[in-house]
Amino acid sequence: MKNLPNVQHPAWVKDAVIYEVNVRQFTPEGTFRAFEAHLPRLKELGVDILWLMPIHPIGEQNRKGTLGSYYAVKDYRAINPEFGDADDFRHLVDAIHEAGMKVIIDWVGNHTSWDNVLTKEHPEWYKHDYKGDFIPPIGWDWSDVIVLDYEQQGLQKYMLETMEYWIDEFEIDGYRCDVAGYVPTDFWVEVRRALEDIKDVFLLAEWDDRAMHYAFDMTYAWELEEAMQQVAQGKKDATAINAYIAKVINSTRLTEIQMTHTTNHDKNSWEGTVFERFGMAAETFAVLTYAMEGMPLIYGGQEVGLKKPLAFFEKDQISWGDHPFNSLYARLNKLKKDNPALWNGEWGARMLPLKTSNPSQVNVIYREKEGNRVLALFNCSPDPVTFTISDKLFGGTYKSFKGRNTVELDESEEMQLGAWGYEIYTAR
Repeated sequence: MKNLPNVQHPAWVKDAVIYEVNVRQFTPEGTFRAFEAHLPRLKELGVDILWLMPIHPIGEQNRKGTLGSYYAVKDYRAINPEFGDADDFRHLVDAIHEAGMKVIIDWVGNHTSWDNVLTKEHPEWYKHDYKGDFIPPIGWDWSDVIVLDYEQQGLQKYMLETMEYWIDEFEIDGYRCDVAGYVPTDFWVEVRRALEDIKDVFLLAEWDDRAMHYAFDMTYAWELEEAMQQVAQGKKDATAINAYIAKVINSTRLTEIQMTHTTNHDKNSWEGTVFERFGMAAETFAVLTYAMEGMPLIYGGQEVGLKKPLAFFEKDQISWGDHPFNSLYARLNKLKKDNPALWNGEWGARMLPLKTSNPSQVNVIYREKEGNRVLALFNCSPDPVTFTISDKLFGGTYKSFKGRNTVELDESEEMQLGAWGYEIYTAR
């Protein structure tokens, strides 16, 4: 590719936390208007970017289940009537902005429903088999969608203009792009340039290839999520986390933000809740996603200990109430904003893994930015541990995240953590 851009993140990204909204399952009504009632709570929780799962009409031909998949888009320029109409969506976007938050919508650029309006208007914009028929994506059980052909310049023009439309017409702040790596990176680069002419946008790629950062603000930290799950299930030990950290330090720029997470809509619906996948380590690894470089994700309901996989093709419901995770996430979000070492991208600090006497059990992460310091300790095992830290970088006065008290840390002292225990010490 020629003339590769250097993505400039919007200033409001610096300490942001992202929150995924499953509109259908968020409220009994499953509408934009009903979701608005949650905005004060989400603002108080401390999230900044609301990512709405696809808001477009869902295809009926070859539909899965009763209501179908949000990712089987029937019309890119329309709104799912189950959620409301254009006025309802505009009202929601305005309310989000009035609350001081940003909003991005899910964009499914690789494939459409079988009955998308484009199948009649521009069948040549799709890939076809040897018989001339539309084809679903290869390698997945996605029988309810068919693949677009980005070799067609007309398709690229249509998609770009449609992405501009939602920003012009409704003033959204960007997109989360589904299976972004299945669409040519050149196209995304052109999208970035065009959308930046309208406003400061935020683009999230569902992908983890470095090339995506020529167009996107953020990609997925899939490798971290996989490593954490394997550690939690006893398939790997703490060295898997340090291996991930080493890879990030050695092969990425600090400006390349990754989204750290323990769950999302796919993980929850198809692989189980965080408690099923992480067991007793669920809280520990939730905290780890905040200590790492990257922007943490909270999936809707995760803050109240979502205890069931949400149905994907049917109406289901998040059970709202209080849970220890609610105050945990609120405190983590405040911690992130209060200490610049934990900020995103170039605003934050690189993470440095410190050597310990128990590398198979313990991960220690140190980050420092202009006098702001973070020392994060994690026992990634089901057994209590006593350990020392070999790298002598961190001595001084800190505030304990868990104890909320001030402590003096001596670089030579022994430290202790309980089973799946953690602690974060901060100084500024």
